[in-house]
Amino acid sequence: MPEIEASVRDPELFSPPSDVRGMTKLDRTAFKKTVSVPVLKARKEVVNRLMRALKRVALQRPGIKRVIEDPQDGDSRLIMLDPYKMLTVDGFEKAELAVLEELDVNPQLSEYNLELTYENFKSEEVLRAVLPEGQDVTSGFSRVGHIAHLNLRDHQLPFKHLIGQVMIDKNPGITSAVNKTSNIDNTYRNFQMEVLSGEENMLTKVRENNYTYEFDFSKVYWNPRLSTEHGRITELLNPGDVLFDVFAGVGPFAIPAAGKKCTVFANDLNPESHKWLLHNCKLNKVDQKVKVFNMDGKDFLQGPVREELMLRLGLSAEEKPSIHIVMNLPAKAIEFLSAFKSLLDGQPCSSERLPTVHCYCFSKDANPAKDVCQQAGAVLGVSLETRSSVHLVRNVAPNKEMLCITFQIPAATLYENPTLTVENYEEPSLKRQKTDDSFSEPQIISDS
Repeated sequence: MPEIEASVRDPELFSPPSDVRGMTKLDRTAFKKTVSVPVLKARKEVVNRLMRALKRVALQRPGIKRVIEDPQDGDSRLIMLDPYKMLTVDGFEKAELAVLEELDVNPQLSEYNLELTYENFKSEEVLRAVLPEGQDVTSGFSRVGHIAHLNLRDHQLPFKHLIGQVMIDKNPGITSAVNKTSNIDNTYRNFQMEVLSGEENMLTKVRENNYTYEFDFSKVYWNPRLSTEHGRITELLNPGDVLFDVFAGVGPFAIPAAGKKCTVFANDLNPESHKWLLHNCKLNKVDQKVKVFNMDGKDFLQGPVREELMLRLGLSAEEKPSIHIVMNLPAKAIEFLSAFKSLLDGQPCSSERLPTVHCYCFSKDANPAKDVCQQAGAVLGVSLETRSSVHLVRNVAPNKEMLCITFQIPAATLYENPTLTVENYEEPSLKRQKTDDSFSEPQIISDS
């Protein structure tokens, strides 16, 4: 093997061959390429100690063995090094050179011709080489059990089947790749999808926040990016609390709440979501704590929710669990707030027992938190700016945010003919996440 000469490495050294550009049907054999990498020769008995010392500069490529036999010396091994870090011997740090000296290893580098194949390239490297130069590359996706859910842009559609196959090849456990072909249906919250590559089976299983969910991904709504938000709401609940989940889906709010020994009333209009919600309650052994409904959200609020509120808000002062209402239908949930207007009859309960609403919504406004606060207040007919908090859940698109506004429903809104007395009513107030009384911007969090 020739000794290595100092030079500038080719920045495209680990890029696939240029002639794969424009490929629409995956041909794995077209990705073969031979590259020259630096290697260090060492006796086989010292290799393990040497590798620990050379972690910084050892070659790291998918499917590549970093230590190979020396074809010219059976008692020696060749250690492949990162060609961008090791142009010459000067690339070693002092500590690394000290280990080489201790183990009696000659620091002189040699060249080795390494054959790369499709298996040795990362997904983004494959796609960057195939797609038109300068175009955005899709290497990320939402993982839903064995399914990779992509949201391809128009310029990527001619390559959609190839992209799907690459996602399957490069991500262990993924056996199907799908692309969304329509926006979410606001009635049932599912969307049309196309299987790009792999198996057609959309029945899947996911694990989130220590609970298991099974469902048909083609017929229900599931978003793994909301895992942190599901956990955040669960953390707000205490054992014995009551949760009404108006748009429950397959149960990511309802089931953890029931697991926390809350009493849960969960509803979804989609018959498939209702079916899998029942299934998942049994699967997670919380079916005795969750009462499940298959109704329109407004009917659920004005029927079962109203009945339970009339009962529970009339309990004695000793029996007063906190009541939470989750409304996770961001495109339309704010419209459903009108169902709370004059929902209850009779004497208002004390302010601390008023239900707390967690309502999800979208905003494209420059000040999204203030925007959703004003939207919700307009529907309820009351200002929420000093008695609500807004949590920024995630950015869903350029200039489009998903947020959660949390507030207690004012008694004057909730009760049809409130009889306000000093003894039984105080102005509702939410324990705010902010220290001042004025409205302020939400904290940005990352969602998993």
